[in-house]
Amino acid sequence: MEIVDENGKPIPKPQKQNKRILAGILAIFLGGFGLHKFVLGYTKEGVTTLVLTIILTIITCGILSGIMWLISFIEGVIYLTKSDEEFFEIYQQNQKEWF
Repeated sequence: MEIVDENGKPIPKPQKQNKRILAGILAIFLGGFGLHKFVLGYTKEGVTTLVLTIILTIITCGILSGIMWLISFIEGVIYLTKSDEEFFEIYQQNQKEWF
């Protein structure tokens, strides 16, 4: 149903900002820090990614922290290969946190 003003003219719906490009680039280049999760509003998942990266870096001298970077890299590629509409629906509207 279309909303109209007092003159009968349709009022455009406000557009939601699509964060696909920003989240994808952050996931690929700075993914281990969880910045892409924070950009999408997933604070808990962003903190989880950051803490796991730090803990794995400390415990294994950085060897296993690559796991978090790899997961984030894969997420970034997935983000960038989706269409704007798909990305918005899946990650911003339906709030799918991982992959």
